[in-house]
Amino acid sequence: MGFDKFFIFFTYIYFFMLSTLLYSRHSSCIDPGCDFYRGQWIYDDSYPSYKASQCSFIEDQFDCIGNGRPDKAYLNYRWKPDGCQLPKFSGQDFVTRFRGKRIMFVGDSLSLNQWQSLTCMLHTSLPKSNFTLAKVGDVSTFYIPDYNISLMLSRNAFLVDLDIVNKSRILKLESIRNGETWKGFDMLVFNTWHWWLHKGKQKAWDYIEFGGKVYEDMDRLVAFKEGLKTWSKWIDSNIDPSITKVYFQGISPTHYNGAEWNASTKGTTCLGETLPIIGPASGGNLPAVEVVKGVINNMTKVGIVRLLDITELSALRKDGHPSAYGLGGQKGNDCSHWCLAGVPDTWNHLLYSILVTSIKS
Repeated sequence: MGFDKFFIFFTYIYFFMLSTLLYSRHSSCIDPGCDFYRGQWIYDDSYPSYKASQCSFIEDQFDCIGNGRPDKAYLNYRWKPDGCQLPKFSGQDFVTRFRGKRIMFVGDSLSLNQWQSLTCMLHTSLPKSNFTLAKVGDVSTFYIPDYNISLMLSRNAFLVDLDIVNKSRILKLESIRNGETWKGFDMLVFNTWHWWLHKGKQKAWDYIEFGGKVYEDMDRLVAFKEGLKTWSKWIDSNIDPSITKVYFQGISPTHYNGAEWNASTKGTTCLGETLPIIGPASGGNLPAVEVVKGVINNMTKVGIVRLLDITELSALRKDGHPSAYGLGGQKGNDCSHWCLAGVPDTWNHLLYSILVTSIKS
């Protein structure tokens, strides 16, 4: 073999091995038999990957350390799926993949929780890159000019329309004009559920409109299902999966009821909890989870929406809520949202893992 042929052959082998190494770096969980969402929380001293104090834009209600939370062990847990390792999160790889792209999170304050987590993960991964943060109406935009990437948040508690008619708030389960603002994005991440449960003074509507009739109220799970069906029809009719990736952020569990993790003290909540649950939790049995899965599975375009099935793994983290160290630093007991750094970082790590290990995601 002549020198020139040898050089070409060696160069081919070198770049083949290099590309294989780089691919494997982001594909350690490529095995289709591995379930990202079944596993356990492992204590890891290398966590967390950032501090909330590094991200001035994080809402005060999520900054548990900044609000005086004394225990810090909850920051050091890493999600370990059974049978595989998640690819290591790389902010540099994320922005490179989505250079010039627009990503939108659509939903309630749990979407805010996840969106702020991702913006902080990227910001701290790219300390030399500038960013801008702007809000117009209900839409917030985190923009990284070096990569021309926009991460946007549209606050929308129900996805379907909530209209004001004669000073009354009417939740319209079959109307989704909101969807016009979701067009043209490269990735959409939806979420809704918690506001469907609010009652009394916290209820966000005065009436519900469905099937040509107006009701003062109705079974919340039925209303949720009908609203989601309207959303799914909009996705089927308006989204081209070859252009836009669509995800649904699974139902985020709360920890107001200690019976869910076999707490011995009646009335136990997340207040004072400092350790994850060891063993199974019942969060994955929430009826709303089955509604979400049923609606997604019955969509016309099969596979157009991918579920981030974070319910059960999040249900194990009774220690991850702001509790008395949220709500603007005021004393309270928030067992619904999550501290940052914290559990939503894992949601985004899972989202990233799906993006880098699945061609069809």
